[in-house]
Amino acid sequence: MPPGESWPLCCQGTTGLSTYPNVAVTCSPQPGDAWRMGIRYYAYAFDGNLTDQALADPLSFLSDDPLADAWGFEQGATISTPTFEQAVPNRDMLYLDKAWRQLQCLTAPAEPDLITRRAYRMFEGAVVMNGMGWEPWVRTLTPPEVLAVARDLEEVCAEDVELRLRESHCFSPDVAGEVDYVRSYLRKARTFTANLADEGRGMVYMIG
Repeated sequence: MPPGESWPLCCQGTTGLSTYPNVAVTCSPQPGDAWRMGIRYYAYAFDGNLTDQALADPLSFLSDDPLADAWGFEQGATISTPTFEQAVPNRDMLYLDKAWRQLQCLTAPAEPDLITRRAYRMFEGAVVMNGMGWEPWVRTLTPPEVLAVARDLEEVCAEDVELRLRESHCFSPDVAGEVDYVRSYLRKARTFTANLADEGRGMVYMIG
């Protein structure tokens, strides 16, 4: 296993539906249905001088309760009212909700023999289903990798989103709403990585 990549976590809480034991996420796990479940994308930034640590132990850079960070409710609470305002500063955390799947489709090679674009490395990954839960995908991106991703995301044209996602069959029945949804999170990803690149920082992301 490469350093900083694909580290498994136990995601079976008492209900079997948790990303972490303390985060209640309602979903009905079925193989191949990850994008419809409570499987979300979270990324946390780290300073460049911590790159070796992030590669050796990426889990130490993830929150114990990332959904609480994203939705603004009390850490560790099993019942709480979310504010839907991110509790962690935007420069330190990126939340892509369930749009990771569409962004993955957007940046993945259109054909198996085509070269993978650099931005795909930020969205690549999938959970491993395990009974009534799943093992998240976790990866560390070093500052040079983040810089490459940021530059590539600048080249992703918003007008191409609908065309590319149609080709990838990543749409819900609400095509217009889906396009707006994906574009909004593409902008967030672009801003986040651009800021990290400017500051020489890296990131650890989790799909789970």
